[in-house]
Amino acid sequence: MVLIVDDNQNNIYSLKKLLESNDFQVDTADSGDKALGKALKNSYSLIILDVQMPDMDGFEVAETLSGYSKTKDIPILFLSAVNTEKRFITKGYKSGGIDYVTKPIDPDILMLKVRTFYNLQENSLALKKTQQNLEMEVKGRRESQATMKSQIDHFHLMLEALPQIAFTLNQNGEVDFVNCKWYQYSESEQQFPETHPDDKDIRTEFEECRKRGKSLELEIRIKNIKTSLYRYHLLRMSPVYEGETIKNWVGTFTDIDDQKRIEKEKDEFLSIASHELKTPLTSIKAYTQLVERKLKQNEENSELVYVKKTLDQIEKLNSLITDLLDVSKIENGKLKINKKPENLESVIQIAIETILHTNGSDVKIERHGVKPDFLIPFDRIRIEQVLINFLSNAIKYSPNNNQIIVTTFSDEKEVRISVTDFGIGIPAFKQEYVFHKFYRVEESSLQFQGMGIGLYICSEIIKQHHGTIGVSSEVGEGSTFYFTLPLN
Repeated sequence: MVLIVDDNQNNIYSLKKLLESNDFQVDTADSGDKALGKALKNSYSLIILDVQMPDMDGFEVAETLSGYSKTKDIPILFLSAVNTEKRFITKGYKSGGIDYVTKPIDPDILMLKVRTFYNLQENSLALKKTQQNLEMEVKGRRESQATMKSQIDHFHLMLEALPQIAFTLNQNGEVDFVNCKWYQYSESEQQFPETHPDDKDIRTEFEECRKRGKSLELEIRIKNIKTSLYRYHLLRMSPVYEGETIKNWVGTFTDIDDQKRIEKEKDEFLSIASHELKTPLTSIKAYTQLVERKLKQNEENSELVYVKKTLDQIEKLNSLITDLLDVSKIENGKLKINKKPENLESVIQIAIETILHTNGSDVKIERHGVKPDFLIPFDRIRIEQVLINFLSNAIKYSPNNNQIIVTTFSDEKEVRISVTDFGIGIPAFKQEYVFHKFYRVEESSLQFQGMGIGLYICSEIIKQHHGTIGVSSEVGEGSTFYFTLPLN
């Protein structure tokens, strides 16, 4: 906006019309006092100021405006009809004016100067505003950086206080912080601790997870620098997201060597105990079967019922010991998988018939999907073991509904077999643990017997077949356990 200051209304009118015809917004004042009041209240890009005015002339107005921070930078264009001498023009420049125009005014020259000074002022204001915005942005960034640094320092203090080896990596996967415990296993923060020759390489495993943006969890043995002994640690490396982008990674090594040693002792005990129990149990079973055959010669013997029940319990105990032996084999890496081309459909049918024969007519098993009536490489005995486990669990955890659905599906890469029941179901947050060793869902542990090792054995069998295993479930609606086998 342009402010015209002149005590002559005719001059104001003509100048206003001239500027408005050239698309300028115009404000007017007919005295120096009014001009000062308006200049302090409003924002102007140019002031056209007449020199000869009563009470306060243009020079005084200009000097006064130059004394206020808000108005000192407004360009002033002096107009004069009398004081055309050099000393008056010089005084105009000294008082704060940027140019001096004498009357009579040439409209073209006046408009040229108005446009020039107006545009210069607008550009100057825009630059000043940009500068202010930049200064505020820089200030904001400095404050954010200070806050972030404070948070990072606090985070690093927390990592230093952890009993684990703790470290962070940037988005490129480079280690940028380690706590003091790191140096018990590595001499450089850029170098991961040395792993046992038989264990996986940390950097290789991490790079695979980093490409997929997935967390890494790995049990490895790392070498202590002072003792040169390898100790088992649980390595966890998790991405930290900012929006949808990984900003950095946080990792820990948790010492689990004592826990692994206890587990090893427990597994050794289970292995020895299972083998020792197997021999007398076989003898008990044989003698009981002899008694059963003798009693069958006379069907009126009431003791025959009790002998049959005894054989049932012996079979259950034998199955439990077999599972414990399998767990021992898995822990020692001795679980044998003998893969050869087999017809998967025939194995599924045998498993279903075994379950129906064992549980009687109360159980109803439906088949859905395309039957995999073709040959693929797998261990027939072990896959049948998985299927029987799934079907047995489906009956066991569906006391009020014995309907079971076996669904099969295959594509060019794999075949998928799922077993669906309509039983008690499993809470969502516990589903990932059901394949862990000795894990039992609390809601079912009191009502249903078991040791929580059947599904663990199943998962290990499927892993050794390079397949996948999983579960989906809704509490009160039932569960679907499934596994896949690669076709090639």
